[in-house]
Amino acid sequence: MADIPDITREAQDRAASPPLESRVEVSESTLGKTKRLSRTGRSRKQVSSSSQRRLVVVSNRVPVPKDGASKAGGLTVALEGALKQSGGLWFGWSGDTVESPSDQAKVVQAGNITFAVLDLSQRDYDEYYAGFANRALWPICHYRLDLVQIERQELDGYFRVNRAFAASLAPLLQPEDVIWVHDYHFIPLAAELRRLGFKNRIGFFLHIPWPPSDVASALPAYQQLLQGFGAYDLVGFHTPQDAENFQRCLVRENIGSSIGTGEHEIDGHKVRIGAFPVGIDTETFVRAAANAERNALVRRTKASLGDRDLIIGVDRLDYSKGLKQRIEAFSCFIKSNPDFRNRVTYIQITPKSRSDVPEYQRMQREIAEQAGWTNGSLGEVDWTPVRYVNRTVGHAALAGLYRMSQIGLVTPLRDGMNLVAKEFVAAQQPDDPGVLILSRFAGAAHELDGAILVNPYDTEACAGAIARALRMPLEERRERWDSMMARLRTNSVEAWCQHFLSSLGNVSSEGLEAHATTNPENGRYPFSEGAPA
Repeated sequence: MADIPDITREAQDRAASPPLESRVEVSESTLGKTKRLSRTGRSRKQVSSSSQRRLVVVSNRVPVPKDGASKAGGLTVALEGALKQSGGLWFGWSGDTVESPSDQAKVVQAGNITFAVLDLSQRDYDEYYAGFANRALWPICHYRLDLVQIERQELDGYFRVNRAFAASLAPLLQPEDVIWVHDYHFIPLAAELRRLGFKNRIGFFLHIPWPPSDVASALPAYQQLLQGFGAYDLVGFHTPQDAENFQRCLVRENIGSSIGTGEHEIDGHKVRIGAFPVGIDTETFVRAAANAERNALVRRTKASLGDRDLIIGVDRLDYSKGLKQRIEAFSCFIKSNPDFRNRVTYIQITPKSRSDVPEYQRMQREIAEQAGWTNGSLGEVDWTPVRYVNRTVGHAALAGLYRMSQIGLVTPLRDGMNLVAKEFVAAQQPDDPGVLILSRFAGAAHELDGAILVNPYDTEACAGAIARALRMPLEERRERWDSMMARLRTNSVEAWCQHFLSSLGNVSSEGLEAHATTNPENGRYPFSEGAPA
């Protein structure tokens, strides 16, 4: 099989009112309108340049501005920057559930960016989001077959909601729009837009891992999902390994054919597949960390530690993060290195997430109990070994906590990238940096060669890595940090965004006409076999 390209590097070289469940059928007027748009688009392509194309971003959550301000996450800033360049549309779920959601998006205009969001009904939320997306797709993509819950109505709901989102997005699209779809919630979206007649360039980026075929094939509607990727022009992953896993899945299932390095043809449409490792807003985070010593929370935390070293972990509450194994490793470290008793504190910041999903409710209790047991068995009157915090910490304070830490403990069992690892590195003091301990199963391990790589399942090895990091000479720490920081400055989140869109703008449109006209009636539409109602 041909090697999977790291397209990021290629681009760098080039650049020097009814609820959703009742609106799965698209009206004839809407279908006619979208077909007219696509016909117009064919004639306009002769006079349009890529610089005139509007960007449309589709994601599950949309950072709709409130009170004149928008959310300031690095990824949000990068995507908003790309949208502002030529004007754009950001489309997705509002985050709200209502009794009778409208099929027309709620629109907010902020400068030259249009934010358009849909509400979900409770049934849609339960089946599409809490159900199939987070109880089937998420665990399988994180290699956790033991946690998969397969319910037919949830699978139906996933495809139904994607169909409804496509129908609501259709009237907002223009013929020359470039559409960038994000993450596992919307895998079938491009196929639904093609069914409506749209021939726009459409790219997809998966923010979570893609497993090898033996694991991925446990997905319900596995072949239908794979076939649906054929409606995209460009499919991006964090790592070459994930991209290779994906293309091998296509080959093993005899879906289309490989036509070159990182290229596959499905239903006459060429799909480019590649690795685009996402970055962070490096320089902004560097400045935030340097200024964070004035933050009240940072000052209080520093005072409470005294002269103890600090180990920090920051993760959303999720079984993929390896929190249980991480606390066990810290406990093993203390037991194996008694000279560090009362000399080091481990802070684990873990905001709750998906509390309505039973698996997450159970995990929340188990991790809290484990942290309590560790403190009870190892702690002293004047020393709490593990500070376990179940709340969100502001970005500025977080940067300051990273900066004062001797170790960043980032040991997920499986992760698409893990930006905490990159933020920890960016926050360090250049003259006295901390050490990153990183799981070899995180996407960031492919880039951050200065980290101490560990197997999070090997408790004693992780404990040994903690001891090694705390004893590491300053010269070695600086050398490791310099190497990682150079990579972060080169591959920032802005560069990632530009590289993906540059690659999407350069993909061939050959075969698009044939693919867009396939439909269930002629038997060639990707979801024709057993497609959910």
